[in-house]
Amino acid sequence: MAPTSTAAIKAHTPIVISGPSGAGKSTILTRLFDEYPGKFGFSVSHTTRAPRGSEQNGKEYHFVTKEEFLDLVGKKGFVEHAQFSGNHYGTSVKAVEDIAEKGQICILDIEMEGVKQVANHPTFPRPRFLFLSPPSKEVLEQRLRGRATDKEEAILKRLKQAEAEMDFANSPDAPHDKIIVNDDLEKAYQEVKEFIVGKEA
Repeated sequence: MAPTSTAAIKAHTPIVISGPSGAGKSTILTRLFDEYPGKFGFSVSHTTRAPRGSEQNGKEYHFVTKEEFLDLVGKKGFVEHAQFSGNHYGTSVKAVEDIAEKGQICILDIEMEGVKQVANHPTFPRPRFLFLSPPSKEVLEQRLRGRATDKEEAILKRLKQAEAEMDFANSPDAPHDKIIVNDDLEKAYQEVKEFIVGKEA
C-alpha cells in the first residue's frame, strides 16, 4: 500500500467529537454547519451492511463486502472501525483526506472505542478531541426518557454506555483536549464553536 498523503489532513486538522447519546452533539453540529456553510465535512463511512431504502453508495455509506473491508483493515486503511450487529463500520483514512483536500475540516462523530483507535493510530496525524458531556447521568436519563422514542431496554443500554463514556472522558488515559458540559445549549454551542473555529468567530 502506498504511504498515505497526510499534508492536507495536517493543514486542516480533523475534529473528533464524542459524547453519549442525548448529550446534544447532533443539535450543536447541525447549527455549526449551518453557521459556517462549506467549512466542515462529515466523512462517509464504510460498511458491510446492505443499503437501506434509498441509500446510495458513496453518499450515506461506502457499501463494501466483508472481504474488501477486512482487506482495508489489514492495510491500516481505517482511522477507526468497529463491528455492530454482525456488520462492520469504519472511517477510512481516504474519506478524511478527501474532505481535507477540499479545504474543509473533517468532523468525526464517533464512539468511545473509535476515539481510542484514532488516538493510537500509528500513522494518522493527531486530530483535536472534544467530548460533549451532559451535566449529569440523571439529566441524561431525563433527556433520553423525554424523547419517548426508545424502549426501556434501549434506554438502560444507552445509560450504561453513557456511564462508560463519561468515566473514560474523565480518566487520565483519555485523549480529549476539551470537555464541554452541555447544561445550557447556547453556552455549550459557543464553547464548541470557540474550540473548533477559534475566538475570532
